[in-house]
Amino acid sequence: MAKFILEVGSEEIPSRFLQSFEKELYESFVSRLKGMNYGTEDIYVYSTPRRLVVYIDNLYESEPLRKVSVLGPPINISFDKDGKPTKAAESFAKKLGCEVSMLDKVETEKGVYLSGIKEDGGKDTVSVLATLCPEIISALPLPKRMRWDSNFSFIRPIRWILALFDEKIVSFNLGNVVSGRKTFGHRVNSLGPFDVKKAETYFDIAEEKCAIILDRQKRRDFFIKKSNELAKDVSGSVLWKDTLIQEVESLVEHPYVLLGEFSSKFIQLPKEVVLTSMEEHQKCFGIVDSQGNLLPYFITVLNISPLDVGVVKRGWEKVLRSRLEDALFFWSKDLESPLSDWESRLEKTTFLANLGSIADKTERITKLCFWLAENIKGVSLEEASRVGQLSKVDLASEMVGEFDSLQGVMGGIYASIKGESKKVSDGLKEQYLPSGQDSLLPQTDLGSIVSLADKIDTITACFGLGYIPTGTADPYALRRCALGLCRIFLEKKYNIDVYRFFLESYKTYQDKFINTLRADTVDSAYEFFLVRVKNYFNLLGYETLYIEAVLHVKNISLYDLKLRLDLLVNLSRSKDFFSIAQTFKRVANIIKKYEDDSLNMLTGFYDQSLLDDFEKKIFVPKLVELCTNFD
Repeated sequence: MAKFILEVGSEEIPSRFLQSFEKELYESFVSRLKGMNYGTEDIYVYSTPRRLVVYIDNLYESEPLRKVSVLGPPINISFDKDGKPTKAAESFAKKLGCEVSMLDKVETEKGVYLSGIKEDGGKDTVSVLATLCPEIISALPLPKRMRWDSNFSFIRPIRWILALFDEKIVSFNLGNVVSGRKTFGHRVNSLGPFDVKKAETYFDIAEEKCAIILDRQKRRDFFIKKSNELAKDVSGSVLWKDTLIQEVESLVEHPYVLLGEFSSKFIQLPKEVVLTSMEEHQKCFGIVDSQGNLLPYFITVLNISPLDVGVVKRGWEKVLRSRLEDALFFWSKDLESPLSDWESRLEKTTFLANLGSIADKTERITKLCFWLAENIKGVSLEEASRVGQLSKVDLASEMVGEFDSLQGVMGGIYASIKGESKKVSDGLKEQYLPSGQDSLLPQTDLGSIVSLADKIDTITACFGLGYIPTGTADPYALRRCALGLCRIFLEKKYNIDVYRFFLESYKTYQDKFINTLRADTVDSAYEFFLVRVKNYFNLLGYETLYIEAVLHVKNISLYDLKLRLDLLVNLSRSKDFFSIAQTFKRVANIIKKYEDDSLNMLTGFYDQSLLDDFEKKIFVPKLVELCTNFD
């Protein structure tokens, strides 16, 4: 058994693509090799900003032989009237290396055909890999492509290719770059090139000579351990953020951890502002004390071992100081402005073409928040209206103008400082949640209400103007909005008729934009939403048939749909399910025919004297149970 190493070296690949490339490479090699009967248990994929690596252990020297069933000519032309083989049958048998008598007859949709077994495989594995590697790399799904020196395109220019099957070079090319046995190290600390004599020595060379850490988990463990040690030296702990950890581990292949500091005067800024300056703009981690308060220090992970650590440290501190100085200026200016000033500024900011300003959107959100509060127990109508009224004011603030990712969060902070209740302030902070499939949900009712109102207003507006998502484009993130509606309705168990909610959203446009939205806005938006509901329940593990069954019920809440779905799934596991389903189907057909013929609605009354003992003991209790649960 042999070992194979493939390394594609390139200019720096954007960090957000590396994990998906690892997954695609792994799945492609597993799929292709499995189809050729190679073992696929020992395939490993790694990545750094400058390289994609595939390592396969225990690979056969040659492609395993496998028997493949081959379809030949139809029977009617394979034998003559006397039953003797024709040239067609003899040629087919010769091709397979057997006698005609050894062939089988197979019945297909098109008729009966001759069939035989052909042995495939046996190629030298080096030749197999020489074909496989460029095909898989070229087929990687790339969001953006670059062309250089040739017609070949990739995410970034390819600089070298290492491909070894034990000590043999697997020869192929990508564009003008030909594979060989050379690898390159870290761009500054140990460039190389370095010769790799055998595939199994690659990892030692990568670590010792190239000065890189190939495995992302090892890179993560390395900088997390070192960061925790440095934070402990200043009596703090690192404020880790999973998404930033994943980004940083894809930004470096030679991690070097640095502790920086900044002036304590910036601690007066809201924690969210300081962390945003660190995390989003410089990919740094904050440090907090035992009470969770920010300390004037930060951790950054470099992709180089600097010759003069002091110079690099002062450079990072200078950049962060400039950002925090700006933030402190914006903070001071915003504190001087009353919320009413920001509300008036929203009238000059356009929401969508032909649908007015952000102030108009705020007015619609306020109405929807009030309507939702009327239908949700324990929610103050006054606070619901207030959170809707203030939902977009921070868009006019200086701070959000500079740090747009803080919208909503800063609204809550400013509202609290300017005298609004804690419930309203907390609701404003949560209004943009959830931001994705796995992100946090609003924890408060007011946060949930304003999030629902905002998202459904956006969906209604876009469908009203015909801005409908396609298979490849969703510029207004309507799928994400619909997913957010699903998650909030189910998590909070709100008993809100979703179709009615879309109607209420549509009504909020009637005063000012009555002739702007399309007539089918509500139906098309609701249909789009139901498709997202189906997809969401599929993700939760429910089978499509059950989902489609409950989606036929109209004018009910999403939480009620979930209850019905769970009940149907549980009922389907009972031994009586088939007979009950058949009965319901028959009853439904009778009811439909009756109503179509008589134009009347059935009342639900039934005469017990007409039921036999089985129906009284089994069917009626089941029916009552179902109706009780669906109520």
